[in-house]
Amino acid sequence: MKKSYPIVRPTVADIIRRHGVAYEKNHPLLPEQIRAIFDINRCRTPELGGDVFECEDCGTKKNVYHSCCNRHCPICQGIKREQWLSDRMTELLPVQYFHQVFTLPHDLNPFILTNKKVMLDLLFATVRQVLTRFALDPQWRLKGELGVIAVLHTWSQTLIDHFHLHCLIPGGALANDRKSWRAAGKKFLFRGKSLAKAFRNCYLALLNEAYRQGKLIFPGKTATYASPEIFFALTADLRQKEWIVYAKATFAGPEQVLAYLGRYTHRVAIANSRIAAIDNDEVSFTYRDRADGNTIKAMTLAADEFIRRYLLHVLPRGFVKIRYFGFLSHRQKKEKLAIIRRLLDAAQELAAKVKESVARLMLRLFNLDITRCPECNGRLLHFDEIKRKPLGWPHPPAFAPG
Repeated sequence: MKKSYPIVRPTVADIIRRHGVAYEKNHPLLPEQIRAIFDINRCRTPELGGDVFECEDCGTKKNVYHSCCNRHCPICQGIKREQWLSDRMTELLPVQYFHQVFTLPHDLNPFILTNKKVMLDLLFATVRQVLTRFALDPQWRLKGELGVIAVLHTWSQTLIDHFHLHCLIPGGALANDRKSWRAAGKKFLFRGKSLAKAFRNCYLALLNEAYRQGKLIFPGKTATYASPEIFFALTADLRQKEWIVYAKATFAGPEQVLAYLGRYTHRVAIANSRIAAIDNDEVSFTYRDRADGNTIKAMTLAADEFIRRYLLHVLPRGFVKIRYFGFLSHRQKKEKLAIIRRLLDAAQELAAKVKESVARLMLRLFNLDITRCPECNGRLLHFDEIKRKPLGWPHPPAFAPG
């Protein structure tokens, strides 16, 4: 008889605990997908160990279990996002910011899913080349070096594969001689159609080179190298299509920039807050319909289909989804940001990086003091350690608890 587990607030972990075993048995999975399922299933459970805290006043004991820290786990990304945003506070400039979105055509989706690392690396490389070239082109009046934060997203609101790159760009360029800051226009950074055409041509050129080097696998029941006829027919068709580069609204100040950044970094395919119900073998969740004026709608999928869509967005091991280039690249930003701030005569100094504890973050974000007893509001003191269970990898145990 199948066990049932009461669910107060449905989460991705609940779906995986109920249906993960059956899904893994019936579908071939990549190692990183198995790992994501394995980690999310165990997140904040006794299997990962934790700590026992005891109230010094009433003696109430509280178990706090460890997080899995997997970047595809909805529970674990909130704190990471706040820590990342705190670090970015020290890098903001008192200028207008631009938001550009580079989207790959859906015709490429089957190739991308079979060649994720290669083709998504090409996406980052293309955007870097195009933005660098445009910043140096005299017709755009910048003639200098941009700074860019690029964040990869791979999903739509309904969890379908939708590969696009969000780029946040300070509105100006540092001259090559480092003696001047050249501000961008207020309405747009670069002309959208020109940017889209260059994006298309550059990506297809890099894609052709990757194909010639034998780096691409043709999607199908048996993964093989694509025949030249099939591959070049695809790229010829893509060359005739309009590619999309979308310029979103600009931002006037650091507070707006940070608030917006928080919506795009450390996201996973779906937040737990969007999951409405798990009923038998179906999952219901909400989504925003962009084609219908951003109306909030509901969708119900079979649990198998929900897990399949969720796992589409698991990235290859070691793949970096947030990248920086130009004067915001890691090796140069400390020196170049200091130069830019001096050129802008930015008198206000931004706060230094601060490492906040989880307790302080929870108090600041949710006004929740996790150091206080839930019964009497007394102080919780560390009482004991809960040891994690030794579990083998890569073969995870049964997903359901008990």
